[in-house]
Amino acid sequence: MAVNRVPVLKRCRSLGMEPSVLGIDKKSNRQLIRANRKMSEYGMQLREKQKAKFIYGVLEKPFRNYYKKADQMPGMTGPNLMTILESRLDNVIFRLGLARTRAEARQIVGHKMVLVNGKKVNIPSYLVKAGDTVEITEKCKSYQRFKDIAEATNGRLVPEWLDYDADAMKATIKQLPTREMIDVPVDEVQIVELYSK
Repeated sequence: MAVNRVPVLKRCRSLGMEPSVLGIDKKSNRQLIRANRKMSEYGMQLREKQKAKFIYGVLEKPFRNYYKKADQMPGMTGPNLMTILESRLDNVIFRLGLARTRAEARQIVGHKMVLVNGKKVNIPSYLVKAGDTVEITEKCKSYQRFKDIAEATNGRLVPEWLDYDADAMKATIKQLPTREMIDVPVDEVQIVELYSK
């Protein structure tokens, strides 16, 4: 399995985004020194795609497949793409505050700690649907790890498209998110322009 091993703060600096978007509360003291060159249109489109891939932890091939799927769905391709990325199981676990970062959420799912509709799912890229229930397995609810995570993510707001019961560590997907509900700083129009060339 391919893994992106670029240091997170370095990558955030190069993409011009805050580490807090990823759930990381560290700050970098270094400033990225860029040459005073104007970025080309292609460069800006590529940067937006790299930003989306980095935020959601998706590599090129699956990302391209998500784009193709979004293109075939009714409605606009850009918002469809963001909805697909947001409805990944690892992202849902992150949004519920059951993980500090999406990488940690991916690990939790991979270690078979998550039930979707009562069945164990260990595929981070599993796409949830409206009406699905997502919960932590009974055995894992008592783990100290989840108590520590709950303490760290206590201030995080659960999005309106999720109905979450913190005591039971169980959530219901009320609806799939629309673009207005997704607070990720990505210009999906540029991604669509890049892929439609």
